[in-house]
Amino acid sequence: MHDPVADTRRWIERAVIGLNLCPFAKAVYVKEQVRFVLSDASTSEALLEQLVEELVLLRDTDPEQIDTTLIIHPDVLTDFLDYNDFLDNADAAVEALDLQGILQVASFHPDYQFAGAAADDIGHYTNRSPYPTLHLLREDSVERAVAAFPDPDVIVERNLQTLERLGHAGWRALFEH
Repeated sequence: MHDPVADTRRWIERAVIGLNLCPFAKAVYVKEQVRFVLSDASTSEALLEQLVEELVLLRDTDPEQIDTTLIIHPDVLTDFLDYNDFLDNADAAVEALDLQGILQVASFHPDYQFAGAAADDIGHYTNRSPYPTLHLLREDSVERAVAAFPDPDVIVERNLQTLERLGHAGWRALFEH
């Protein structure tokens, strides 16, 4: 029996932090400022309602308590194209709550694929998570992190190099028990 939250924590520890794919993740993770929400939504409408609730909660909560939220939704939007289409709804929810410039939604999916890249391109793994996941971020936390990092474009390039060195087999090996 899989535990989506435990699997997501393992992915964060071994890939996101372990491979340093996001140099900003470790600080909030070790301070336990990441909220993990396991969604039981089975429709995109139910997920959108939950997303709105979590955006409001994040807006109204001290960043020292919750800096960022991961909504893990294993039972809905498992098809990447459907998930990708849903992201327009996520952005519309941010806008409807008048939270542009305050909160943003980043996207992770087990079948994540960047447009224009080959299906087996290892670069997709920078955004591949164990389950479809919506990542709610505070814009000011993102800005502080980027300001502390002289050239954020270097992160993308470094991640691609890391993943190319690792390869598909190395990625799979990260998650073998």
